[in-house]
Amino acid sequence: MTQKIARCVALALALAFIFFGCSKKDQAAVAPAVPQETVYAVNTYVASAENLDEYLEFGGDVVAASSVDVMPDASGKLTDIRVKMGDYVERNQILARVDPSRPGMTYETSPIRAPVAGTITSFPVSVGSMVAPSMSIAKISSTSNLEVSISVAERFVSRIEVGQLALLTFDAYPGEVFTAKVAEVNPVLDTTTRSMGVKLVLDPPDKRIKIGMYCRVKLITESKSDVVAIPRSAILTRSGQDTVFVVDGGAVELRPITVGITVDDMVEVVSGLVAGNEIVMSGQTLLDSGSKINVVNRKQGGN
Repeated sequence: MTQKIARCVALALALAFIFFGCSKKDQAAVAPAVPQETVYAVNTYVASAENLDEYLEFGGDVVAASSVDVMPDASGKLTDIRVKMGDYVERNQILARVDPSRPGMTYETSPIRAPVAGTITSFPVSVGSMVAPSMSIAKISSTSNLEVSISVAERFVSRIEVGQLALLTFDAYPGEVFTAKVAEVNPVLDTTTRSMGVKLVLDPPDKRIKIGMYCRVKLITESKSDVVAIPRSAILTRSGQDTVFVVDGGAVELRPITVGITVDDMVEVVSGLVAGNEIVMSGQTLLDSGSKINVVNRKQGGN
């Protein structure tokens, strides 16, 4: 009897030990973990005072400031061409001769003379071609004064005026920038293309630029000095308001801003930032005010 009671007590103690041991393990297993604060990796930009030039971009052709067509005095067959493209000619110099003879009739050849002094920039006809007084056989241009001709779409007309600065680039001179100014604005629009003709003059002139060259034109329409400018990618629109995240120690602050002109990928900030403010320019989409950050790359404005 005594042995039976002893077995029962031992069994009860064993069960109690197993029960309480498992309970403690379960409690330890379900104990809540201590939350860890999220730190976001970002790239930042340190704003500085910069100069911004707003511009319009066009394609242009280099042309002579003055050009005159050469017309023969008589109809007939072109003979004895005495000049070629690129030659400089004096006024009244003979360029070619025309034979006005007809079957059964013989006439003396008629000379074709240069109406002005200049450079032959076009001579599309050849010996044997039939010409007439209403037909231009050549073009004489003044190559000392060159212009760049561009066409401006109607929607940009109000932003063009005489004297504006333009920056020109040519494929023939990669990496070089030439300056020009607006010299003439056509007062009448072309009703077919809905565009306005504008002429620029190289300032200063450059002998390397040749008639017929194509150039890319950046026409400066507005210039601003010492303005705070930031990358377009740094700006977020929240609740209809332009905002940026400003770095404050190891965290960020969401700040509303007012923007001005945009030039390429840089945006003028009229209010909300000052030079020296560090802002997040990439990696900010998940941020809120007070979010912790780790700056992976910092870029200095103006570089």
